Amino acid sequence: MDRRTKAGQVVVQYSSPQQIEAAVDALVAVPTLLIALDFDGTLAPEVDEPLDARALPSAHVQLLRMLELTDTRLALISGRALDSLEHVAHLPGHALFGGSHGLEYRLDDGDSELPMSEKNAAELLKLDALAHELADTTEGAWVELKPAGRALHVRLSSPDDAQRLMATAVARAEAELPGLTVRFGKNVVEFSIHSATKGDAIERLRNYVGADAIFFAGDDTTDEDAIAALGPNDVGVRVGDAPSGAQLRVAGTAEIAELLKLVTDRREAVVSTRAS
Repeated sequence: MDRRTKAGQVVVQYSSPQQIEAAVDALVAVPTLLIALDFDGTLAPEVDEPLDARALPSAHVQLLRMLELTDTRLALISGRALDSLEHVAHLPGHALFGGSHGLEYRLDDGDSELPMSEKNAAELLKLDALAHELADTTEGAWVELKPAGRALHVRLSSPDDAQRLMATAVARAEAELPGLTVRFGKNVVEFSIHSATKGDAIERLRNYVGADAIFFAGDDTTDEDAIAALGPNDVGVRVGDAPSGAQLRVAGTAEIAELLKLVTDRREAVVSTRAS
């Protein structure tokens, strides 16, 4: 857990090996386990071209191992659109996917259908025009297309330009398209005509799998919705230094890969013993 100084400053503390092992050992003993993971910034380092993102090889090999474990399901939960998430994940068909912050799902029986009325379609067209108009005003800014919204990325813009553009985008969207869901992430602001969070994805996947416990790891503001949805038998991990309600914290993607190996090794031992 993080702590505060007398001046009110948050002092980030990464979890010790002892804290991590204790949490993992309690987690992996449950009958049915769901391992749910954010992708960008958690499994994969951030890159300039989103479709070039890939999980670290040391993490990807653990995902493949998880998929072979009995009574264990693996899911990726991301702000990415479903097709984009599947493209970068490079996982077999029995992996589960929750895209667009819990608006889209790819489960064992196929894709969920995203509701889209004529009014929704008209709002999306207006949003698309606004997002591209705003992106054209700032060097390095670009628009990511999503089934129910648009994301304005500013990672390649200067800090001052990025701050100005994001503030302008929020003000324009509130004035011209009231009622949109607005989400802030690392160097991105996203507008959606439907409201959903990664917390919704956690609950839907928990019920779908029948999970007795969930392991979740994420690195961004929107991942806190998933962490907040976790229960007393679950384990949440925050990647990086930002404030979090997670039980555990690690420094970066390399550390997550190490943690995933620990989870996989310990879970494999449990299910193997149970089967013998």
